Amino acid sequence: MSAGRRAADTAYEAVRQMILSGEVSPGDRLGESELAETLGLSRTPVREALQRLGADGLVEVLPHRGARVVAWTPADLTEIFELRSLLEPYAAARAARVGLDASALAELRGLCADMEEAAARKDMAEVARLNSRFHAVVIDASGNSRLPGMLASVMHAPLILGTFHRYEPATMARSMGHHREVVDAIAARDPEWAASVMRSHVRAAAATLKEDQ
Repeated sequence: MSAGRRAADTAYEAVRQMILSGEVSPGDRLGESELAETLGLSRTPVREALQRLGADGLVEVLPHRGARVVAWTPADLTEIFELRSLLEPYAAARAARVGLDASALAELRGLCADMEEAAARKDMAEVARLNSRFHAVVIDASGNSRLPGMLASVMHAPLILGTFHRYEPATMARSMGHHREVVDAIAARDPEWAASVMRSHVRAAAATLKEDQ
């Protein structure tokens, strides 16, 4: 790997973590010069990192004005969760229909356990990271190669908005239970069950966000 690629990867991971941890908030400007100075890098890898984060849906790149963390209106969030409530249940159903091997199921169950432990420690940034991984594994397990790209731009909203910081203990417990039940449904190869639980999970997350709008 070239030095330039390593620097761009370093910048990408650093800025991504700043966003997902809440160090920078929705709508905050991300200046190339300031980030380069903070990270001890040149502007070129920072610029590349911002472009990649733009493709991920985490950053809005503004022509001749730098970049800023994506922000959403209530109408945007409604559209985002409508799409998720359509596509993610489909992904879960396909994963159940296709069937996962023992190692993939073990990974999902391990992610569930790790999320529960992080929630108990009140490490919401880690909960968010693990939750993102859990949903990505289910989407990949669907076997539909187009789904990851279709969902990429709408999967980060709850992470950037700090959804898990808003959860009451009962809400968090319900979310963790949904994860476990999705895995059970996939393991049972029951598409309707998997889709139903995933739909409930996404709608519950949407309802929590709407309460704070």
